Amino acid sequence: MSLREDAAEISGELRTLRHALHREPELGLVLPRTQEKVLTALDGLGLEITAGKGLHSITAVLHGGAPGPTVLLRGDMDALPLQENSGSDFTSRVDGTMHACGHDLHTAILTGAAKLLAARRESLAGDVIFMFQPGEEGQDGAAHMIAEGVLAAARSTPTAAYAIHVTSGLLPRGVFATRPGPLMAACADFRVTVRGRGGHGSAPYRAKDPVPAACEMVTTLQTTVTRQFDVFDPVVVTVGYFRAGTKNNIIPDTAEFDATVRAFSAEALDRVKPALLTAVKGVAAAHGLEVDAEFHGLYPVTVNDPNAVDTVHATIAETFGEERFLRMANPLAGAEDFSRILERVPGAMVFLGATLDDRDPEIAPYNHSAEAAFDDVVLPDGAALLAQLAVGHLNRDAAATAADPSTAVETARDR
Repeated sequence: MSLREDAAEISGELRTLRHALHREPELGLVLPRTQEKVLTALDGLGLEITAGKGLHSITAVLHGGAPGPTVLLRGDMDALPLQENSGSDFTSRVDGTMHACGHDLHTAILTGAAKLLAARRESLAGDVIFMFQPGEEGQDGAAHMIAEGVLAAARSTPTAAYAIHVTSGLLPRGVFATRPGPLMAACADFRVTVRGRGGHGSAPYRAKDPVPAACEMVTTLQTTVTRQFDVFDPVVVTVGYFRAGTKNNIIPDTAEFDATVRAFSAEALDRVKPALLTAVKGVAAAHGLEVDAEFHGLYPVTVNDPNAVDTVHATIAETFGEERFLRMANPLAGAEDFSRILERVPGAMVFLGATLDDRDPEIAPYNHSAEAAFDDVVLPDGAALLAQLAVGHLNRDAAATAADPSTAVETARDR
């Protein structure tokens, strides 16, 4: 049977695991219940398993029947601080926490790939690292796992890495999409506190009101971006948090806001930071106020290797049909810490449409929405794709090495 056929045979197991994860979502780097469920699902597969020391990660290594290269497959496991309103019959039982980005599907898909590849262990020449990662939603879990040795877990360092990210809209169900080069943006937090002097709302001239200045800063940030940066190397600034005061007739001492800053090149991100700092300091000075402003870096640009994207395209066309592949014209402005892996290992992230059948992808509630919902029917195809990419990479590199042993050294040097 083919990998796709075998994946269909375990679709019920994957759906059951996904529903169990969805009912008990966990946040950040501490995912004890999630880790326990995944370890139970992996039990009996003959994997070399290591649990994280400072986080609830899982690194599982499959050693093939013969020596060869190593490929890494990744799935993230953490949820979001949202109250679910998806209408699902397996809705979250944890108040204020929801799998709104599809990481429950990612975890089930990676588990499925492990099951499929474990059944083919003897035919594999090389190793597969299954990277079950917490803390993608802002805690840089990939960096933590790299520091704890995920890239050194097998007999050799990975020469390819792949990940799937599902979407609850945007793409039709079952369609895979990716592109070479930048796929997702770099991201940084920009935190600003404007310091004035409080007073009575009836006499603002006796106080130093930080609220109008902070509001002006928010709009000035947008002008700074549109007037100083190339539209073809874009920067996106979004203020998602703004807080000031306690009552409508009290001028507060401070006002604060927090923005995400996104760019599609490291150069643009480096340039935008001093520009935004200059902008808020200038507004503060004009109002006679003080301002504290600082950046907290998150993730670099997610950059797909062009050869890996060609491999993904060919694999999808052969396994599922050409109509199931979409080469994206533009990157998305979201950010991903799989970028940490792709900085070190050539590979690709692939989007997979998981839009419910009765929803229009163009208007369906998207990832990070409290109404986001994902279709389980994509689970076996996601698992089959990851497994097929691993098999293809190991067999291709092993065949090249057998034909010419010097190829292994040259290939490693090129990468």
